[in-house]
Amino acid sequence: MADKYAASPGDIPAGKANEGEDYARKAVIASTVGYALDGFDLLILGFILAAISSDLGLTSTQAGSLVTWTLVGAVVGGIVFGWLSDKYGRVRVLNWTILLFAVFTGLCALAQGYWDLLAYRTIAGLGLGGEFGIGMALAAEACRPEQRARMSSYVGLGWQAGVLAAALITPILLPIVGWRGMFAIGVLPAVVAFVIRHFIGEPKIFVESQKSTAPKDNAFKLLVADAKTTRASLGVVILTSVQNFGYYGVMIWMPSYLSKQFGYSLTKSAGWTAVTILGMAFGIWLFGQLADRIGRRPIFLLYQVGAVLSVLAYSQLEAQYALLIGGAVMGMFVNGMLGGYGALISELYPTRARATAQNVLFNIGRAVGGFGPLAVGAVAAKYSFSHAIALLASIYVLDILATLFLIPERKGAKLE
Repeated sequence: MADKYAASPGDIPAGKANEGEDYARKAVIASTVGYALDGFDLLILGFILAAISSDLGLTSTQAGSLVTWTLVGAVVGGIVFGWLSDKYGRVRVLNWTILLFAVFTGLCALAQGYWDLLAYRTIAGLGLGGEFGIGMALAAEACRPEQRARMSSYVGLGWQAGVLAAALITPILLPIVGWRGMFAIGVLPAVVAFVIRHFIGEPKIFVESQKSTAPKDNAFKLLVADAKTTRASLGVVILTSVQNFGYYGVMIWMPSYLSKQFGYSLTKSAGWTAVTILGMAFGIWLFGQLADRIGRRPIFLLYQVGAVLSVLAYSQLEAQYALLIGGAVMGMFVNGMLGGYGALISELYPTRARATAQNVLFNIGRAVGGFGPLAVGAVAAKYSFSHAIALLASIYVLDILATLFLIPERKGAKLE
């Protein structure tokens, strides 16, 4: 079935073209704000863990479990809400996830001990989990084929914007409002996202798909509907697993690596992190621009080769400014691939399974990626951090093979 917003403005009346462009813009903004909420919330939690632990008397294990169970909730919520959005609608289910997140984040501010706070964080994580995949599906369905990778990359940039906003806001406000106040502030972006979504309807392609009288297959089964689709699903799982593994492996351990190897202070390590995040953001943006012009597979391969070379090169650097610039270049390739998943996955699966595919395949990758810091830490303990970082480069060879042999090119394809 053709995507109603996929036609070029020249093929439809100007008024309808403008209406489609306006809808696409609103859909992308709503999706980007939602994904920014993910990054904003998780980084705030990292900043306030010490204050929570002190006030509630938590052990380090209990404090760490708040992050772990938020991510567990996000994985489960992503899978469940992705499936629900294919069944009941993108915007409707996104609003459900926002309401769930807002209510239970607000309750975190009222927590009296470890167990009720853990429950609130886990349920809030369920709400967070749906944002990535449903937002990517909504953005892809709203825009024209020749803009799909760019628009999807803008949604990916939401995470980086949320992380930077939290990094700037939390150190200023935490001493004033405390950790309870920070949870209350965390509700505000959810309210903004909910208001934005109030003004957009469902994508026309989704509405049309719901009118079909044909039997509706289970969305999960459609991810392995035939041999070709199963190969593509396996390929996407490998891509998202490698990207998340590399991202968490680098971002969790690099500040420690810089401190131990080169004597970096906390301020210098924070400066490296900020520059690396900016490099990642540029990489995500550039991926979308190039993928719309050249194709999905060539740009994935370009970034994967770039990741191998930049990670290897980074493990050999010692000069201060080389480490700073090298971090930005490495970040561009290691996390820039996030800019391509939204368009790629949207073009591989039909409307009735698109959000399910986005959330299931990406969250499998997120779960695998969670072992990245563990693997880097184990290698660093036995050998050295530089050896561990260098070994990270090898995982992108698997990425290259998956792209060459499992991922089809679907640039500009009309959505089914």
